[in-house]
Amino acid sequence: MASSSDVAVLVVDDDPFVLMLAAEMVADAGFEVVEARNADEALHILENRADIRIIFTDVDMPGSMDGLRLVRAVRDRWPPVKIIVASGYTTVQAKDLPEGGLFFQKPYLSRDIAQALHKLAA
Repeated sequence: MASSSDVAVLVVDDDPFVLMLAAEMVADAGFEVVEARNADEALHILENRADIRIIFTDVDMPGSMDGLRLVRAVRDRWPPVKIIVASGYTTVQAKDLPEGGLFFQKPYLSRDIAQALHKLAA
């Protein structure tokens, strides 16, 4: 079984401050962090890196797609990738997430994110 430091997590958020905090939270939980500022950048990273195992994305982002459309694209193209979605404005229902996907309302606690990451990486 791989250790958490062997698991790459793609953190996607358009707010630079939130992206920095979320990335720090993921790194503090022991995971490798890859950052993207929007869904388009996230898809480009996924197309070029086979080691991404988890995506931690915001819902509300500018660009060609929001976080929920990104989730659907990931589910269709990279089904093994696990998904965590967060939002301070939108409540995401379980039916809007792929099986095993998790939703966190902002503000979330770092320990809750760390627990979710470790659960998904197991």
